[in-house]
Amino acid sequence: MAGETVRVVHPLPTAEAVRLFAARAAAASPGFALDAANSAAVEVICRRLDGLPLALELAATRVRALGVHELAERLGDRFRVLTGGHHGAPARQQTLRAVIDWSWELLTEPERIVLRRLAAHVDGCTLQAAEAVCAGDGVAREDVLGLLARLVDRSLVVMAETPTGVRYRLLESVAAYATERLHDTKDHEAVQGRHLTYYTELAEQAQPLLHGPGQHRWLRRLDAESANLRAALESAVRRGAARAALRLVRALPWYWLLRGRMGEARRALETALTAEGPAPVSLRAEVRGLRDGFALLAGGPEPLTARAERAYAEAGRTPASHIPPPAPSRHATAPYKFTAYEEISDPVSRARLRWFHAYALAYIGEVATSEELTDQALAAFREHGDDWGVAAAFGQRALHDLFRGDMPALARDSEYSVRLFRELGDGWGELQTSIPRAVLAEINGEYAEVAEILRDGLRIAEELGLSSEVSFRLSGLGRLALLTKDWDRARELHEKARRLAVEQGFAFGEIYAEIGLAMGARRAGDLDAAESYLHRVREWYLRSSSDPANPLILAELGFVAELRGDQAAARDLHLQGLAIARFSSDPRALALALEGLAGAFVLANRPATAARLLGAAAAARETAGAPLPHAERGDVDRITTAATTALGEAAFRAAFTEGTEEPVDELVTCLTTT
Repeated sequence: MAGETVRVVHPLPTAEAVRLFAARAAAASPGFALDAANSAAVEVICRRLDGLPLALELAATRVRALGVHELAERLGDRFRVLTGGHHGAPARQQTLRAVIDWSWELLTEPERIVLRRLAAHVDGCTLQAAEAVCAGDGVAREDVLGLLARLVDRSLVVMAETPTGVRYRLLESVAAYATERLHDTKDHEAVQGRHLTYYTELAEQAQPLLHGPGQHRWLRRLDAESANLRAALESAVRRGAARAALRLVRALPWYWLLRGRMGEARRALETALTAEGPAPVSLRAEVRGLRDGFALLAGGPEPLTARAERAYAEAGRTPASHIPPPAPSRHATAPYKFTAYEEISDPVSRARLRWFHAYALAYIGEVATSEELTDQALAAFREHGDDWGVAAAFGQRALHDLFRGDMPALARDSEYSVRLFRELGDGWGELQTSIPRAVLAEINGEYAEVAEILRDGLRIAEELGLSSEVSFRLSGLGRLALLTKDWDRARELHEKARRLAVEQGFAFGEIYAEIGLAMGARRAGDLDAAESYLHRVREWYLRSSSDPANPLILAELGFVAELRGDQAAARDLHLQGLAIARFSSDPRALALALEGLAGAFVLANRPATAARLLGAAAAARETAGAPLPHAERGDVDRITTAATTALGEAAFRAAFTEGTEEPVDELVTCLTTT
């Protein structure tokens, strides 16, 4: 009527819903009171009943018989549980089903069709999704919007403005009711099929757009549809639609990787591979390869310690001899090998899978195989004009350069990669090249540049919502604070990074932050805290085989032992680190182990040997083009001072010079046999 206005009655906010429920429960069950023991269960009840006052009142009448914890558990069967309203209330208010039945009976048939088909969605949908899934057999596509509007007016559908646009969702109780109605109809399978088709096509539409300037928008779009994507996969497997299931998961790995959802990716890919029904050989091979890549990221097939011991055995030595094995060849055979690349028909998809395996293998320390696959992928990217692939391959090469201590190549490859990624507008790509560039700047003592690179990376990661990358950058800034001896700031940044990683279930980010906490604790003089962190980190590395950091952990434990005066433990730990450093061919890790050994030999009253080791370490750093910056010389200066005091300046310089000229294998052999 003229002059009337529409007043929307929203579900109660959680706090108000809790107060209403508590009051009604106390009336129905004398002695009930909201307290710390039951407040969480009450909040679950209020949330699952969407804050609907009548539903809360019905639930409150069941507290006397069930208690709040059991009631919360039984809401999956809410229509059986929420019965028996207040005496004297109308029949339509006596049970939750009667409440919704009454609203259902007021709907037209097209409105009922749209309402029950909306229940195929999980956690809401866009208008485009509603039109794709709800139209057909009784409802024209162009009528869906009008029918949705009428359902919104009847408070059966909630319309919400979100950062990704307008979404429509059903309250949980309405969704449960509509799902029952949908399953009672003949078009249930057809609706599920349209839902699967729509979300598979959405994932495939998003896939290439996650590699460029639309990355942020499409990440948020897929975030909003995560529940629907999972439901679509479950539907495909249940229907025996292998091809659809495999298409869906093939389109999502980059989304999962960017969001750090390694476990979800692995589970989804494995689930899709179990789907029955026909599927192209090429598609199935690609999904197997993607599954293997995420499995590698979740933990390698063999820890470095085992590989190092195998190398000792092949060299006719034993680990106890502490003689470092020869460095592995650049194209050494790794325990993991994927044999189905050639089954993948599309050459770009084949090359990208090789790159992905290279990325994963580098993460677990299989650097030689990672380099080989990167070279193969790069050749294919260039042949087929895949600019993103070329940028990614050069970014991967920069990481290899870092592992090998090849600083000139690191500078060259990382700069080329970041330039290509910037031209493509790919924020993630810029982030990947920022870490090698920051390390290079740190090695050169250019700490202002390090800070600028890390802060730029932090800004990009926060803008894109990449929590795992945010955690890494916070830890990087924490490392920088260590170099300026700002122990409190370093601890604050590393703790923040650790908490964020824990929240995301990002184990490597948590460990990376704890390494920083350990380094800070040792430098601040808290050896017990440092050792506690380091033992936890070392255990994680032994399980997960993320090899490049192992020499650092052993070195830090060795320095802790040395500072406590435990010469034997310090010597043993640094010799272990030296063996792994020689195996990984990283001259900076080699130098760190030699510097640690020097400290152990000072404790053993062998200052001349310590001076030789310091000379060998300096030569290794010079060879890598990475002399130790002033801010990182704390341990070396302490050990140098002790050795010089014991020997005198002239004798120290003579022994130091001898060490710079002596082959490391001969030096260590001499040390371990005398």
